Amino acid sequence: MSKGPLFYAKILLFGEYGIIKDAMGLSIPYNYYKGAFQLPEVQDERTESSNASLFRYWNHLRTLKESGKLKANLDLDAFKTDIDAGWFFDSSIPQGFGVGSSGALVAAIYDRYAIDKINPETDLSRENLVELKAQFGQMESFFHGKSSGIDPTICYLNLPLLISGKDDLGTVDLPAEKAGSGAIFLINSGQPGDTQPMVNIFMDKLKEEGFRKLMKDQFKKYNDECIKAFLKGDIHPLFSNLKHLSHLLLENFTPMIPVQFHELWKKGIDTNAYYLKLCGSGGGGYILGFTRDYDKALELLEEHNPEVIYRF
Repeated sequence: MSKGPLFYAKILLFGEYGIIKDAMGLSIPYNYYKGAFQLPEVQDERTESSNASLFRYWNHLRTLKESGKLKANLDLDAFKTDIDAGWFFDSSIPQGFGVGSSGALVAAIYDRYAIDKINPETDLSRENLVELKAQFGQMESFFHGKSSGIDPTICYLNLPLLISGKDDLGTVDLPAEKAGSGAIFLINSGQPGDTQPMVNIFMDKLKEEGFRKLMKDQFKKYNDECIKAFLKGDIHPLFSNLKHLSHLLLENFTPMIPVQFHELWKKGIDTNAYYLKLCGSGGGGYILGFTRDYDKALELLEEHNPEVIYRF
């Protein structure tokens, strides 16, 4: 069976919505979920549905190329030949859960069909990262209406990425995992989210001066301080800023938090046992959690089966 290289999921630890308004972002690969191009041994509903989706996407890219707007130099003839032969994207990455399902697909397409592609092993200059992000942003906008290009960039590089500004991004080392009591975890809300409506709500809210001020003065401050503290392994300021950030999200991003989780979110802030935040655009999918004492947090969260992604 023919199979392409694997592309992994990603998690944006900090910066959801903020990176639209110049806050910092920190994204990490999440190797639990993955996807790869594959030629199926047997055609079934799943492989045919994926193949049909690839054809729709190929058509979109072809239209961009014919109008001279496609930023990435892709061999669309080779892509079409593979689609006609029945290739599909075999992915365990859940769609609509904020962990990069479309990002992995875009990265895999670029890796397979880009002419003179930027090699993540040898070509990681800042200019190339900015160029990749722009190409990926355009490619991924087919799925979300508007894309920063961050998700496919993470999926392509399979490295943690620090976003310091619109055109300022670079790879970064995370503090080494330790078998400590602290943990970052995911909670499955049990329902997929749809990015586009959530982004639309956010863009509407940005028309209010008060909300713009909140994003600039408070969200950016707590979000950026969380990233700096996390990268230094500085636990006390990390959790003090996380508490503020979690509270700000609960108060001002209510539509993005599934209603059945509002109480659980508040309980974390009130007890200081854990703090929850959005994972991706929200509205469903995963919720991200941080705790200094995972055993204590688990007593309150057990029925939600948290999935630990990082220990410290």
